[in-house]
This record gives sequence, C-alpha cells and structure tokens, in this order.
Amino acid sequence: AIKAQRMTADVLKVMGRKQTRAPPATLGTAPIKEQVIHFINKKLPGGLPKKTARALLDIEDKDYVPIIRNPKTTTSETEAVFYFPGCGSERLFSQVGLATQAMLWHAGVQTVLPPGYLCCGYPQRGGGQFDKAEKMITDNRVLFHRVANTLNYLDIKTVVVSCGTCYDQLQGYKFEEIFPGCRIIDIHEYLLEKGITLANAGAFLFHDPCHSPMKLQEPLKTVKALLGDNVIQSERCCGESGTLALNRPDVSTQVRFRKEEEILKGEAQLRQIPGVGARDNIKMLTSCPACLQGLSRFGEDLQNGLLEADYIVVEMARQILGDQWMPDYVKLANDGGIERVLV
Repeated sequence: AIKAQRMTADVLKVMGRKQTRAPPATLGTAPIKEQVIHFINKKLPGGLPKKTARALLDIEDKDYVPIIRNPKTTTSETEAVFYFPGCGSERLFSQVGLATQAMLWHAGVQTVLPPGYLCCGYPQRGGGQFDKAEKMITDNRVLFHRVANTLNYLDIKTVVVSCGTCYDQLQGYKFEEIFPGCRIIDIHEYLLEKGITLANAGAFLFHDPCHSPMKLQEPLKTVKALLGDNVIQSERCCGESGTLALNRPDVSTQVRFRKEEEILKGEAQLRQIPGVGARDNIKMLTSCPACLQGLSRFGEDLQNGLLEADYIVVEMARQILGDQWMPDYVKLANDGGIERVLV
C-alpha cells in the first residue's frame, strides 16, 4: 500500500503540488477525486525495514517472554526493565524498537519484552471502538500479571516506552499493581537518567509530538541534554495524527501546510549555525512513530537539500554504536543474548 501511494504521488506530482501550495478550505468531506489527491500529495516514507524487530530476533512466539541481556556483563540480579514497543516501534518502524533495545543493551540492563505482538488499545479507543479497546486492555493486563508472576525474581521497577501514544494508554493499565512500585518512562528520559548522552551530536530540528512521551521536564531540555545545544524546536502538528491522514487527508493537507512554514523557518535558523552548510540535508528528530511517518512526507520541501526524519534514539544508536548498529545488535542478541521463558 505504501509503495502504491509513493508511485501514485510521482504520477500525480503536479496536481499534488498545486494542492499543497494552496490547500482548499474544508467544508465537510472533500469530493472523492480531491480526497485522492490529498491522500497522495506528500509521499509516505520509503525504504522501511523488510522484517519486524521480533522477526529479526526470532521472538515472535506469543507463548514465550523474551529476556534480552548481554550474557557477559549481566546476571539475573542486574536491573531489569519491561519494554513495551507498541505497533509503531516494532511493526512499522522496527528500527525504533531495535535501537531502543540496542541502547538498553548498551546501558547494561536486562530488557523484558511482552510475549508476541501487542497493541496498547489506543487506536481502537481513539476510533470509538470502546468495547474492543477495553477487551484488549483487559487481556493485556491479565497477560502482564502472568509475566510479572513468572518473572518476579527480576523485580522489575521500570516500564520503558518509545511511543507517547502507548505511554498515554499504558498509564491506565495500573502497572504499579502489576510490577509493584514501578514507573513508566520514555526511552530518551531513561537514557538521560543513565548518563548516556552525546556532547555535540550535530545540529537538528526537533519535533515534539502532540502525544509527547517525555514527561519529566520540558522535552526540548531533555533533547538538548542528550544531543547538545544545537537543537531547534519546530512547532506545530505534523499532520499525520495517527489515522487522521487516512480518514481526513483534506484536513491533514491544511495542517501540513502550516507545518511546512515552521520547517522552512527552522531550516533558515539551522543554516546560521556554524558547520551547517548552505545546501546540507537537515535532520529532524522526533519521539513518535506516527510523527516519524508524518515528517518523512516533508522530505522534498526544504529550500536547499532534503529533510531527513528520524528518531532520537536511532540517531543516538548510530552515533554511539556505529553505522552498523542494527546488524551488530541483532548478531549480538542472537548469539546467546536472548532467554525465552514460557508463560
């Protein structure tokens, strides 16, 4: 579906550009032809991982809880965290889930994953399917209680997330009753807590999601602490908004029009920073899978160069662990770094 959207965007580029330069007013749902143009006027991201994070690590079996740890530097007494990746971080953008795991491995902790693929239930709740959402939440909580009972020797005190939407939903799961006394924290705040930072990682734009997972302090302050001071926040919603871009692409076009103005403003500011070339590509980092998809659509919209959207934790993995961080981590984990516990 993504490949088809990208191909159609190329074919109808002229009409798409015309629409994005002057988005029509929204008075109810747009006509079908117009909606089709709205849907393809900015390309979805390409070059996505061909396999999910779980498939690469052979941990798709829902009967087993994976515990991922460095066998050379950890024991069963080492701090353990429960990482809930969610759909966006392990199915759609599996590099996000893998980068989170790789950085937790680097932090020297044990990472417990849920058994099998799980959705937090927010999309169903947001779409008005309240009964379905409640069933998913109840089923997940029952499963997590089983996991907690099975792994009570690990004494898990931290639930890590890499998605703000999952964070918002999981707050209602009462995790403090599942893993007694635990807290929920975003991976980026957790890395900062562990002192894993970069002094001068480069110059970046930062997009703070509508569902920001960073709750402990102003998100920009956390990002600057992780990456250095050359970070400029880009305001406004990216227009993806979960399923808004699918259900009402005409509204998304208008939101993106305003976001593009902020991106261009940020580009101008960033190019004034010493070391940023006049025609360099610009990286915009975020902490939300839906926003990563939304920001990827602005790739060709800079005045000079291209906009490259990425995740903060992926950028950190690349700079700290090297360009080959993903295959390196997958190899390490598969080489005796995964324990599978039956639940």
